[in-house]
Amino acid sequence: MGNTVAGKTIDQWIESKPVLENVSEGEKVFWLNDGQLPYAQAREQVSAEPERVKDASDRLKRFAPFIELVYPETKANNGLIESPITHIPHMTQAIEEASGQELSGTLYLKRDDSLPVAGSVKARGAVHEVLKFAEEKALEAGLLSGYDDDYRKFASDAFQDYMSQFKVQVGSTGNLAIATGVMSAALGFNATVHMSSDAKQWKKDYLRDHGNTVKEYDTDFTEAVAQGRKESDADPKSHFVDDEHSMDLFYGYAVAGERVAKQLAEMDIKVDSEHPLFVYIPCGVGGAPGGITYGFKEQFGDDVHVFFVEPTQIPAMALSLITEQYGQVSVTDFALSGQTGMDGLAVGTASRGVAEIMAKIVSGIYTVTDQDAYNYLSKLIDTEDIAIEPSSTPGMYGPQLLLHSAEGKAYLERHKLTDHMHNATHLAWATGGSMVPEEDMKAFYDLGC
Repeated sequence: MGNTVAGKTIDQWIESKPVLENVSEGEKVFWLNDGQLPYAQAREQVSAEPERVKDASDRLKRFAPFIELVYPETKANNGLIESPITHIPHMTQAIEEASGQELSGTLYLKRDDSLPVAGSVKARGAVHEVLKFAEEKALEAGLLSGYDDDYRKFASDAFQDYMSQFKVQVGSTGNLAIATGVMSAALGFNATVHMSSDAKQWKKDYLRDHGNTVKEYDTDFTEAVAQGRKESDADPKSHFVDDEHSMDLFYGYAVAGERVAKQLAEMDIKVDSEHPLFVYIPCGVGGAPGGITYGFKEQFGDDVHVFFVEPTQIPAMALSLITEQYGQVSVTDFALSGQTGMDGLAVGTASRGVAEIMAKIVSGIYTVTDQDAYNYLSKLIDTEDIAIEPSSTPGMYGPQLLLHSAEGKAYLERHKLTDHMHNATHLAWATGGSMVPEEDMKAFYDLGC
């Protein structure tokens, strides 16, 4: 490993940050973020703006009548695209039996695998960004009289004809593409998706079947995004949904904080210093988990503790935060393969903007192998009859690591939480899965044990 990263050799990096030796060997790690600040302090230092979360929330409410009209499955939530929180006691028991250790507190699954419209967490950010673009164009053209107009107009022929002159483009390994493509088509936009070699074939087929243009690249995620951005920038009528840099995506994801706060209150689940909330979210480029983390911190402050999880062979955010080279370091710099069956997490370089924010507020990051992901996928089907895709499963590994690893125990001691863990709420984020074809899900299941 003779290459240099930010002026240091890999050996020098390992000397300054010993955990990087384990990371570069593809070993499982649990890294605690020593740069995390009390939220009142962090809030003053990060670039994110709370009022833009409210702006995103208000926009989603304005569009709710349109969403309900076009997607009747959202009727129960009055046109809001939201997912349930599910208690998984049988999976909890299976985790305890497999580890031989008690899981203190209560484990729930946040079911973004069943999120209406696009079946993944990406619907939160992508839907918001595409709706914002449509709203801006409608206001510019005088098709909308203002924010108090009837947004069901977006389903009319006049609106659809007008929007058809515009293009929405996105670079993705799959789920962001589906969310962007589906909503773009519903609004009349032409959608072009730039997909990396990691993308599953069924996702490409689904997009084409729903009227999207799919461009495939025999490269990684970062290159597919770069190609999409370049092509979109050359077209004045094109909007690029930028998974690496978009704050409109970020704030769309952040709305999850207020939504989950409401759900937990309705479930009579307390969140305070004696009833801590732990959230475990799979991380790829970082936009979705980053936005969600920010939204949760705005709601719960220091009473919520968020951990990201990444594949051992492609821990982009972990490398970004450990080295403090935010968005400037790739997994290939540390001789990792960048290959994973958790396709939604197949991102070699984290978002710089998101990494800079997370450096102050995320609690830590742990990594898992592909086999870990398949094992928990199979267990969840066997115990709860819930089928989610491999990149959705690793959040469920978090509680036992937190409770029983040396790093986890140190975190609980540091934050004076050890005596309150029997009151803890653990929320593992299931990021996608309901749209996976049955034969693909069976193949995933067979890989688990």
